[in-house]
Amino acid sequence: LGFVFQNFNLLARTSALENVELPLLYTEGISAKERRQRATEKLELVGLGNRLDHHPSQLSGGQQQRVAIARALVNDPDILMGDEPTGNLDSKTSREVIKLFRDLNEQKGITVILVTHDMNVAKNARRIVVLRDGEIVLDTTDHKQAVESLQTSFDDEPSSPEQPVDEE
Repeated sequence: LGFVFQNFNLLARTSALENVELPLLYTEGISAKERRQRATEKLELVGLGNRLDHHPSQLSGGQQQRVAIARALVNDPDILMGDEPTGNLDSKTSREVIKLFRDLNEQKGITVILVTHDMNVAKNARRIVVLRDGEIVLDTTDHKQAVESLQTSFDDEPSSPEQPVDEE
């Protein structure tokens, strides 16, 4: 299981390579050489093979998120979970990250589960599960139905009662 968060959670004083190696330090039987090799492979996979020695402050937000994705992939998970992984990114970079997730699913067979409030992100999914107040209200592959369900959930919200105005 790999995790990608909205906030990249990278260690500021370590390089991209060292950030990706970190989960492997907790895996027994992996040599330093193998850690370095696996981390390098994952950074190359996300398009950062030329940024191995860069620290987070030397990377753009999209590059930092790709380092976080490489870190989530370094143990070769079957499932990748993302909690608002595009929340801190501009729309162009968000599209690049979503394409990367799609490619991981299609080419590597990794199941990708994303939590998002952004329908532009959700509509890239094969399946959309809509939650309201902790309950599943829709489980669909129909993007239009998901958008309508979300719109309905906002339309059904009770309006706040008007507050009386104090008149003097």
